[in-house]
Amino acid sequence: MLFALDLIGTFVFALSGAFKGLKHELDWLGIAVLATLTGVGGGLIRDVLLGDTPPAAFRDERYFAVCLAGAFVVIIAAPRIAKRWNRVMVADAVGLGLFAALGAAKGAAHGLGPLGTLMAGALTAVGGGVIRDVLVGEMPAVLHKGFYATAALAGSAVLLVLGALGLAEPVQLLAAALVTSGLRFIALIRNMSLPRARFHPEPPSSLS
Repeated sequence: MLFALDLIGTFVFALSGAFKGLKHELDWLGIAVLATLTGVGGGLIRDVLLGDTPPAAFRDERYFAVCLAGAFVVIIAAPRIAKRWNRVMVADAVGLGLFAALGAAKGAAHGLGPLGTLMAGALTAVGGGVIRDVLVGEMPAVLHKGFYATAALAGSAVLLVLGALGLAEPVQLLAAALVTSGLRFIALIRNMSLPRARFHPEPPSSLS
């Protein structure tokens, strides 16, 4: 069950990576690379930091196959996907919830403390998106948009609390995923973001 959820999340994030490659007019190989790194990037970072090597994506090539399938879908059906981008963003929010829950659970299983578990959940959820944005020369969305990392951290915290209360792991995972995805949905609908830091009356771009 957990493996199936992991593959679903990987496919959803691969779609978002491939679509970003399409927007930047990459060739087919570039789109496939971006889809793959977006789909498995967060898990790779997490597994390397936890010392779980080779990372899961290299032990089971179905992860890469799912990413390439996502790239293929975008290349073939790009015009239709563009018209239904809101649905892709909904799927992305679901993937965020799955990855935050699974990442936090894996961190806890490796004996990390509360902060380490939170970081494992957040890195798994947002790591692929950061890699995607950096490769196409954009500021990572996680740094300035829509409750992405915030939602992942909140969901990971829910898993921690429920684990401390002794609830069963499936309940922990479900609650963490629902909280993460729910917060992301709300942020998308209401265009929410965290307050921006202000250090000068004038915008930073106007300073010499």
